[in-house]
Amino acid sequence: MQKTDIENLTDLLAKLPALGPRSARRAVLFLLKKKQTHLLPLINTLTKVMENTSQCPICGNIDTVIPCSVCSDLRRDKSQICVVADIADLWALERANTFKGTYHVLGGVLSALDGIGPEELNIMSLIGRIESGEVKEIILALPSTLDGQTTVHYLTDILEKYPVTITALSHGVPIGGELDYLDDGTLQVAFKSRHKI
Repeated sequence: MQKTDIENLTDLLAKLPALGPRSARRAVLFLLKKKQTHLLPLINTLTKVMENTSQCPICGNIDTVIPCSVCSDLRRDKSQICVVADIADLWALERANTFKGTYHVLGGVLSALDGIGPEELNIMSLIGRIESGEVKEIILALPSTLDGQTTVHYLTDILEKYPVTITALSHGVPIGGELDYLDDGTLQVAFKSRHKI
């Protein structure tokens, strides 16, 4: 038996992160009850986003303008590049509103198990940006996983010949975090990264 359009929509929404079949059904029902105020604007916005988004040739971000709104912002400090694994990391840092430099999206981290080597990552364009001479600091904001730290060491090795300062984000106890809820690795890093008060 062929599925209805409503069932197809529900199936598509259920594939989104953090939405299962039940949540998708509730979302579809909500949208159908609010066609003019929610469904139609959603359709129009999705269409515009689909037609107008592309990847920034400078940093790898996704935006509706080229270069992206971060790279084209003249108030940004072009001497600082924050290297992130994924676009979601860039967006998270932007939400925090603490960094006023530029970004570089690697497109992942090195992973022998997944067959991701340096060639699969956006490393050569990062080197090209550094060779332009404007960059003074590279901030490595990569995951605290084994693959993330392997990538940090790899990047540090290949970038040390350039006249840039290489820094990494501190890792450890999050703000509001209680010690008994943290895993052993986080506690170990927190102790090793401790600083004088």
